[in-house]
Amino acid sequence: MRAREGARERRAEPSTGVASRSRLDQPRTTRPGLITLPTYDPEAFGKLSERIARFLGTGRFIVWMTVVVVVWVGWNTVLPDAVHFDDYPFIFLTLMLSLQASYAAPLILLAQNRQDDRDRVNMEQDRARSDRNIADTEYLTREVAALRQGLGEVATRAFIASELGAVRSELQSLLKEIDERRESSGML
Repeated sequence: MRAREGARERRAEPSTGVASRSRLDQPRTTRPGLITLPTYDPEAFGKLSERIARFLGTGRFIVWMTVVVVVWVGWNTVLPDAVHFDDYPFIFLTLMLSLQASYAAPLILLAQNRQDDRDRVNMEQDRARSDRNIADTEYLTREVAALRQGLGEVATRAFIASELGAVRSELQSLLKEIDERRESSGML
């Protein structure tokens, strides 16, 4: 049964003589005949470099480095000549310290660049948060101003009491006027 399905698939595909790819719009991942270079995860390398840079910046590293240098110098000066591996000018020690420094400097710079990137992202997020807070504050300020304006148009108790007082006094004056007219009309 599998042989039949394979035959059907082969008949459906046009034979071009080129090894088939799953998608023609994407390049092959490996090219035959070319040397493939090893790949690495930049994020993992960056994290490792940060850990090393953090260690290089501690007192523990300075103590260990001092111990290594003292043991190195002691080994090559105090012990018999048969066990010396680096004589007095300590050229090999200088080479090792130079090698350590040549690797430490780029690792520290890489860690510093990663920290700068994190700081830049944090600054952008802070700036966006600040912009949102300003926009919210402006919106709330407009709303409070609209409420104050709306409250200015609303009749308050004092306003109603004063208006009622004015209406009462006007009604009383009208009643007096009506009474006066009645009295004057009744006299005629």
